[in-house]
This record gives sequence, C-alpha cells and structure tokens, in this order.
Amino acid sequence: MVRTPDEPGILHALTGIILEHRANITYIDISERRGGWSTTYLELEDVSSPEVLMEDLRSLPIVRELERTPSFAKVYGKRIIVVGGGAQVGQVVVGAVAEADRHNIRGEKISVDTIPLVGEENLAAAVRAVARLPRAVALVLAGALMGGDVTRAVREIRERGIIVLSLNMAGSVPEAADLVVSDPVQCGVMAVMAVASSARFDISRQRGRRY
Repeated sequence: MVRTPDEPGILHALTGIILEHRANITYIDISERRGGWSTTYLELEDVSSPEVLMEDLRSLPIVRELERTPSFAKVYGKRIIVVGGGAQVGQVVVGAVAEADRHNIRGEKISVDTIPLVGEENLAAAVRAVARLPRAVALVLAGALMGGDVTRAVREIRERGIIVLSLNMAGSVPEAADLVVSDPVQCGVMAVMAVASSARFDISRQRGRRY
C-alpha cells in the first residue's frame, strides 16, 4: 500500500519502478482519496527481491507512506455474491455465512457479499459485474422472478468461469444457472460447498439439477 499525492502521473511512476524489478501486477486499487492524497494498493507476483523493491519505491519523492500488507486473497479469500430481493438475499446469506464459518474455521477464507436489487436492468448489470469483481467465484440469484437480459448475463458470466446458483423462481434464469435450489438457506449452504476446497461437493456433477 502506497500513500501518494492524488495527481496525474502517480501510477506511471509507481509502475515504472515495478517494471524495473520485472514484477507482475496482479491487482491494483486506488482508494482513500481525500485531502489531496490517495492510497494505491497493489498485489504483485514474481518479485525477486521484495525489500529492494520496497526501498526503491520509498525513494520516490511522491511516496509519503509505504506498507507491505497481506493480499486480499489471504485476508478475505474467495467471494460469493448474492443478488436479488431483500428477503430472499437475507435467507441465502444465513445459510452461506453459517457454512462459510464451518470451512473458515478449518483454515479456508470465504467471504459473502450482498446487494438487494430490483429491475431487470439493475440485475443484469450486477450479474455482469460479478465477472469483473476480484476474487469472485460464485453468484447466487435470490429472487421471485428473473429472466430476459438477466438470463443472458448469467450465461455470459458462466462462460467466464463464475458458478451460478439460483433459487427456484419464475422466469428463465433457473434454466441458465448451474444449480437450482428451492430453499434459500440451503442454496446459501450449497453455494459455499461449491467453492470450498475442503468440501466434497463437485458442481460439475450437479449442473442442471433442481433441489
């Protein structure tokens, strides 16, 4: 994490040093923009000499603070996103959080994010955005009626490797999902099982089924 002035050219200066060390940037985020300053968070791989890289970055005049932190993957791990109606989302989360806790106690890191939404346009945009979210591996669609562009969005993100679970609802979304589960609490549980390394649950053997 690097604290710098919030001005043009900052990212160019930072990545120039990283390039000199032949390190690969796997994730980057700019946050805490206030008072003319901002924080740039970078995740790197193939760093041959981390301490030397830190010193070279610290030597830049623009760098106010520099801190080495654990990656988001180590802190928060895999992400499950739950989208849909507020009541259904809440019940899915009950199951997902309870099951995630069971696996996280064993040393995994699985986090659950939610957003209650209504409207086909909003839902389709949220579904497509899951494929762009860092560490997102699964989506649960929790609602009473979803179809149209939402269904097209589901097919698109499945092609990009996102696992999609759906409640048994009206509309065409259940036909496009990997797995359909009627009970929202159980749907949350099975979403976690589908992504947990310590669970004996193979989503490829469940695709197209309804429970």
